Amino acid sequence: MAKIVGKYKLETSENFDEFMKALGVGLVMRKMGNTATPSVEITLEDDTYSLKTVTTFKTTEIKFKLGEEFEETTADGRVVKSTITLDGNKMTHNQVGDKEKKEKDSLLTREFTDTEMIMECKVDDVVSKRVYKRQD
Repeated sequence: MAKIVGKYKLETSENFDEFMKALGVGLVMRKMGNTATPSVEITLEDDTYSLKTVTTFKTTEIKFKLGEEFEETTADGRVVKSTITLDGNKMTHNQVGDKEKKEKDSLLTREFTDTEMIMECKVDDVVSKRVYKRQD
């Protein structure tokens, strides 16, 4: 099984603008999102994971236990109910938007190999693929 804990740096990104557009992210925030090359650090202490994403514009961090719902403020400012599960080398991050605000749900899948984290971001029928190289 590939190691999940570690540091990763964005290497390639496909269709991310379309993904953000489908979520309803505004033009300025999308421009920043498209130019950012995030670093991601994943740590595990006891049974609590921490996933920290750092860009020149913003740093976000979520702490979670596998299978337990938590409230998350996304990088674009939405407040969603998230649940993250782990099946082998694949971490599935389900974000449920606020229905009263007509926010959409999104699904983020992170697959870990020995050298990278392959992230698939999905909303409706729009899929973005982002590949992060392991740094450690």
